[in-house]
Amino acid sequence: MFERPAAGSGASQSAVLVQLDFGESDFAERLEEFRMLVSSAGATVADEVGGKRARPDSATFAGKGKVQEIKDAAVLHDADIVIFNHDLAAGQQRNLEREIGRRVVDRSSLILDIFAQRARSHEGKLQVELAQLQHLATRLVRGWTHLERQKGGIGLRGPGEKQLETDRRLLGKRVTILKERLRQLERQRQVRRRARTRSEVLAVSLVGYTNAGKSTLFNALTKAGAYAADQLFATLDTTSRRLFIPEAGQIVVSDTVGFIRDLPHALVAAFHATLEETAQADLLLHVVDSSSPDRDQQMAAVETVLDEIGAGQVPQIVVWNKIDATQAAPGVERDEYDRLARVRVSAKTGAGLDLLRAALAEVASKRAETRGDPAPVDGD
Repeated sequence: MFERPAAGSGASQSAVLVQLDFGESDFAERLEEFRMLVSSAGATVADEVGGKRARPDSATFAGKGKVQEIKDAAVLHDADIVIFNHDLAAGQQRNLEREIGRRVVDRSSLILDIFAQRARSHEGKLQVELAQLQHLATRLVRGWTHLERQKGGIGLRGPGEKQLETDRRLLGKRVTILKERLRQLERQRQVRRRARTRSEVLAVSLVGYTNAGKSTLFNALTKAGAYAADQLFATLDTTSRRLFIPEAGQIVVSDTVGFIRDLPHALVAAFHATLEETAQADLLLHVVDSSSPDRDQQMAAVETVLDEIGAGQVPQIVVWNKIDATQAAPGVERDEYDRLARVRVSAKTGAGLDLLRAALAEVASKRAETRGDPAPVDGD
C-alpha cells in the first residue's frame, strides 16, 4: 500500500490527513485514533484538513472547494499521499487522485496496510493478502492511467482492456488458492479444538479494542512474552498459553487481534477462521482501556464485531484495565444476579490480577460443577 523507503534511509511518507465532520458525536476521538493509525502505518503527518458536511459528495466525497483545499495543502507541504479517515468508493478515489495529483488512500486501505506490516504467522499473512486482494478487486477497473502518466516509464503505462482481463483472472486464481489454504488451516484448527474440548479445559479468549492492553494482560497472566506495544494492532496472530490456577486447574488463554470501529468487511471475512476461535471460547475477557474518554464507543464497536463473528452470546467478563492511569482501586463488580460482571485491574502494574485469577477460578469451578468434572490436581 505505502511505498517503503530504502532500508536505513530513515525517511517516511508524508501525508495530508482528511477527516470530515458529518455530525458524529465522537469526532475528536475518531481524529485522534486516525492519527494513531497513520503513525502505525509509518507515515508522518504533513497537514490535516477538516470541515463540516451534511453528506458525502457523490463524485469526490469532499466537494469541489474542499478538494482544492486538500490539493493546496499537499502541494504546499510536498506531501506524498493523501489519507482519508473514511471509506471511499472506487470512483471517488480515482476522481480525487485525478484532481489532487497524489495517491489517495482511504480508511480501509490504511488498516489493511497496517495489518500487512504486522502479520507474522503464515496464516496471518495469508489472511491479510486475501483481504487486500478482495479489496483490490472492487477497484480493478479502467481509469487509473492519470497516475501512471505522471511517472511514465516501462511497466508504468496505463493498462489496456486485455491487461485488465489478465489482472482479474490472475487475481481470481490467487483468491481461490488463498481460500483453499485457509480452509486447510481451519480444518487443522478444528481437530485441535475437538481435542481441547475432550480434555475439558476451560478456553478463555481476550478480546477488546485495539491498544486496550490485551497483550500486556496476556503476558502478565501467562508470562508468555507476547509482543505488546503502545500502538494500534500490535497483535495480529492469535497466541494461546496454558495457565494453571490451583483452585481451577488448567485454563487455556488466547490473545487475539484487537478490534476497531468500522473494521473493513474484507478483513473481518478474511480473519473469520481465526476469529472463530473467539466464538468457540467458553469465556471472553473483554479488555477495556478505562482511561480512554472514548471507552463506551470502543466497547460498542467490540460488541458489534463479536456479533458479526457469532461470538455475541459467549459469556464475558469486562476487564477494566489501566486503573493505574485513573487512580481507581482494584475490585470486582457483580450484576443483580451475583454473577461476575467487571474486574478492575492494571495489567501494567499487576494491581488486581489476583482478583482476575480468582474470577477465572470461580468460572472454571462452576463449569466443572455443571459438567460433573473431577476436582483439579496440583500442577505447575
